[in-house]
Amino acid sequence: MKIIKYNAICNLGTNIDEIFTRAIEGEEGNFVVKDFARLGVVNCDLPEISESDYNIRCNRLLLKALEPLKIEELDKNKTAIVVATSNSGVDEYEISGNTKHYQIGNSAEFLYKHFGFKNFYTSISTACSSGIKAFGIASELLQEGIAETVIVAGCDSITKLPVYGFHALEVLVNIPSNPFSRNRKGINIGEGAAAFVVKKEGEGIEVSGIGETTDFYHSTTPDPEGVEAERAIRLALGSMHPEEIDYINLHGTGTIANDLMEARAVYNVFKDKVPASSTKPLTGHCLGAAASIETALCCKLIDSKTDRIYPHIYDNQYDDTIPKIKLAEKNPINRKVKTCLCTSFGFGGTNCAMVVKSN
Repeated sequence: MKIIKYNAICNLGTNIDEIFTRAIEGEEGNFVVKDFARLGVVNCDLPEISESDYNIRCNRLLLKALEPLKIEELDKNKTAIVVATSNSGVDEYEISGNTKHYQIGNSAEFLYKHFGFKNFYTSISTACSSGIKAFGIASELLQEGIAETVIVAGCDSITKLPVYGFHALEVLVNIPSNPFSRNRKGINIGEGAAAFVVKKEGEGIEVSGIGETTDFYHSTTPDPEGVEAERAIRLALGSMHPEEIDYINLHGTGTIANDLMEARAVYNVFKDKVPASSTKPLTGHCLGAAASIETALCCKLIDSKTDRIYPHIYDNQYDDTIPKIKLAEKNPINRKVKTCLCTSFGFGGTNCAMVVKSN
């Protein structure tokens, strides 16, 4: 499967070029602090939506991400749509009373109707792993010949449900997140969207492997041993050797439980040999859009043909009680980035990993 075109929007910028430029320098995006939360907020004009059923912030963010991709030019009969999200328009529903607004399928249905597509469309909502799972569905659609092209997207806006939900779990902080530090205390929530045009063949970035597993451990806490997380990584690698990966974009939420589990899973596969970073200290945790935005960051890294990677921004006080993985610095890595691994782990023990590489 090939990623032909892609774009993103988040608190770091209004397109993938702006996001890349700031992320490669380790510059954090636009954050606002409200009481117990530090939130990564998109601060730009967003497209208006005239259809009242679909006029929600999620969809406006998604439209902004889609602007340069010109999806209106795609074959309406042969293009499917898969959208990852976790919130849809739950906040808008509180005001409007329109039950369409809180439906998880709202964004996928919006794209389908707004642009006049005629093929298959669906949404996927598995918390933080949604963005990679959307690629898994797209791969199946292409392999089965249901579509020749798939629009894969992820979008989420900041809403009260996750903010107060994470606060109730005591993992939300109003200071910068600090993944893999002994001083880490929790996450910052962000918002944004990313969109991709994918085909079975063509010129573009290759999705060479996707790994999906389930913990069956706890509804909100990952298995501390990271057994199934590790297996997801190995499934994504397939026949590749770990040393073939140039960069790992970590889930890296900055919570005690996630960082412990992820460090174990990553170390078991890569030891301390492959540079890795979490970009969530820069963007915030964008929930259902997180893996989508982070995949776009990996694609841009490959397309840029650079020997730099996104640095891991934290207080440099590594937690010595967890395995020591190789957190990336701002220095070049002495080779061009051609292959990236993106990891994503969600509530309910849903684990995903995906490898993208140059064509």
